Amino acid sequence: MEITIGIKNVARELSLEVSEDGDAVVAAINAAIAKAADGENGGVLDLTDTKGRRVVVPVAALGYVEIGADEPRRVGFGTL
Repeated sequence: MEITIGIKNVARELSLEVSEDGDAVVAAINAAIAKAADGENGGVLDLTDTKGRRVVVPVAALGYVEIGADEPRRVGFGTL
């Protein structure tokens, strides 16, 4: 599933491909926002993409999170 993260005051957005489904990503976002609202220091969005790269974004810097459609990748020239 493709996820795009917009960060406040940054023109470029982060794009990553994760192996989790959309509900798991939304749950991770909601947990990070809840931690930030409680005043805990752990108010960060922490995601790992399919290549093993880890992305950590402070919740205070989040502008938006766009969650793409969950569809399998198409392979080859004949698939449209």
